[in-house]
Amino acid sequence: MKRDYYEVLGVPKTASEQEIKKAYRKLARENHPDVNPGDKAAEERFKEATEAYDVLSDAEKRARYDQFGHEDPNAGGFGGFGGGGDFGFGDIFDMFFGGSSGGQRRNGPSRGADLRYDLTISFEEAVFGAEKEIQIPRHETCSECHGSGAAPGTQPTQCSECHGTGQIKVSQRTPFGVIQTARTCPTCHGEGRTISSPCKVCNGQGAVRTVKTIKVDIPEGSEEGLNLRYTGSGEAGQKGGPAGDLYVVLHVKAHKFFEREGNDVYCEIPITFVQAALGAEIDVPTLDGNVKMKVPEGTQTSTVFRLRGHGIPYRRGNGRGDQHVRVIVATPTKLTDKQKELLNEFGDSATEQQQMGKKSFFDKVKENIRDAIG
Repeated sequence: MKRDYYEVLGVPKTASEQEIKKAYRKLARENHPDVNPGDKAAEERFKEATEAYDVLSDAEKRARYDQFGHEDPNAGGFGGFGGGGDFGFGDIFDMFFGGSSGGQRRNGPSRGADLRYDLTISFEEAVFGAEKEIQIPRHETCSECHGSGAAPGTQPTQCSECHGTGQIKVSQRTPFGVIQTARTCPTCHGEGRTISSPCKVCNGQGAVRTVKTIKVDIPEGSEEGLNLRYTGSGEAGQKGGPAGDLYVVLHVKAHKFFEREGNDVYCEIPITFVQAALGAEIDVPTLDGNVKMKVPEGTQTSTVFRLRGHGIPYRRGNGRGDQHVRVIVATPTKLTDKQKELLNEFGDSATEQQQMGKKSFFDKVKENIRDAIG
């Protein structure tokens, strides 16, 4: 017993023409004999879906089917694969081969492939810029034949098999009848032309493998992952097409002293207990060399000072970022007896607030209690 045509296509009886067509396309793609060679079940599903579409895609047939079902007294039964509604050759070709039925040439000029080179540079090179040389293996247009692939004095000729299209038409018998599909020409391999006298330098390929030396200008202020594009420095194009591009990706080595955040740099400097307590002027390394920095008396550990204009140059525009210096107060070690005695005297004579450089924990507790009592 035949299944309901709407059920076969998986659409409601109110489905539009486009919904019916879309449902059939999906089923046809999944079950076409060319996609499932030797699968009898898939072939039967394809035939069943095609029969259903043949009826439901035709307004007159669909109206009779809706009225009489499979028992239409005037039609002698529905079915067959000859109709196919408005599902023409172009639709079938697009459905199964993903292209156009026009047999368009694919042997015109084409752009070469892009290349990528990962370049590791030092922290200083990223900051101040540099010029580097890199070696790039790539294909270049053959200087002997200028990319034609043919020996000097000769020219490629049109393929006699496909007449320059790069494709040949192959007839196939399907449930729709006999249709033609386009296949790559076996004689010219889709090129649309043949070379009787290949170039001896490139063996008819039109390009040769070389190693190209390229100068890379690293701009000041470069950051990790920056892409530098060199137009036309990629793989050679084919049949007169333009060369691809080269992308140089920068990777910056970490610095032993500085850390970068945007255009600012950060570092840590140890200072002595005496320098922190009494104040001092210390030497601080920067990207431009040592500079003097004042440490005020009573400086606490982890205090951060800013040196303006000693950071990373801006890649776009003028100016530079800043350098942030965090001072770490070092605790004295291996003290002599005399030094310990002096520190004890200092501890006995100084208040807790003087030694802590701020209100003690207990002072804060007392203040909070007084505030709470009111």
